[in-house]
Amino acid sequence: MYFPTPVNAGVQAQSFDLQSDGLRLRGWVVNPGKQDSLIYFGGNAEAVEHNFDLFKRTLPNVTVYLLPYRSYGGNPGEVTEANLYRDALNLHDQTRNHHFRVSVMGRSLGTGVATHLASQRKVDKLLLVTPYDSMINIAQTQYPAFPASWILKDRYESWRLAPKIDSDLLIMIAGNDEIIPLRNTMNLVSHFKRKPEVIVFEGEGHNSISDSAEYDRAIAGFIQ
Repeated sequence: MYFPTPVNAGVQAQSFDLQSDGLRLRGWVVNPGKQDSLIYFGGNAEAVEHNFDLFKRTLPNVTVYLLPYRSYGGNPGEVTEANLYRDALNLHDQTRNHHFRVSVMGRSLGTGVATHLASQRKVDKLLLVTPYDSMINIAQTQYPAFPASWILKDRYESWRLAPKIDSDLLIMIAGNDEIIPLRNTMNLVSHFKRKPEVIVFEGEGHNSISDSAEYDRAIAGFIQ
């Protein structure tokens, strides 16, 4: 489930520190000092700093926070569902002190973290890229011979949290997603109490969805 990324010493961006559970976690800030902000949570093997140019280009008037998960990008600690949830809440609370509005974006694994955060804190907008309803359902689909509900410790049951969310919502779906079946995404969509906007990127896969020019336009149009 987790594939930690190595330290990237070549990031040319302003860094920030987050104190969480006694750990010092380091991330990067894009477009610092803006009134509005966005917190981004990446996929299970994603180096979030690689999104620097994307957000610099698409959201010039929004401060974006990129925080590698614990054990990612040289950060200390163990990556678990509970730990990522706590770090997300702590990052939101720290961010809220410096911005008028806070929005949240998650991709793949990060959609579970973003959904949990939005269910516990009031966020302006929630953007989910290739989201799932729960890791148990995904695992059961990929490995039907194994009892996923007995094996998986980290469940990321976003569908249970969706009814608590009252933010503006955008769901971005890869039309040829080979990792997240469409039925699992649509099950999540059905549980939100506010009907989300849904964009399907036809012909794109789980990882190639961000290669589309429409991806940039969708982010900019929704967040700004």
